[in-house]
Amino acid sequence: MDLKQYFKKIKDTEASIEEHYPLIASLETADGGKPGATVEVSRREAARAIVENRAVLANEEQKKAYFEQLAARKKQAEKAELSHRLQIAVISDSELRSALAKPEKAEPKGSR
Repeated sequence: MDLKQYFKKIKDTEASIEEHYPLIASLETADGGKPGATVEVSRREAARAIVENRAVLANEEQKKAYFEQLAARKKQAEKAELSHRLQIAVISDSELRSALAKPEKAEPKGSR
């Protein structure tokens, strides 16, 4: 393929893509590319992958699955972060009883 023609195809394909960061679904390639992987890329990268027959724009079903998976991973990461922040103190029954049995020290009147 002529280089001018190659870059013109990329430019034309890039102009036809509406989203700034479209989702593309990979195609099987001779050099080991695995089909069906959905990723979010720039318009330029999407156009290049489409022109090189390495990917196609993702359909609505693939987009929905991608964003559901993304939301699940985000929720899992937030849960893991929260578990690192959560601090638990383990006390025995006797320690609990003694802590509850001790009266709180009241502030003397007029101290404030």
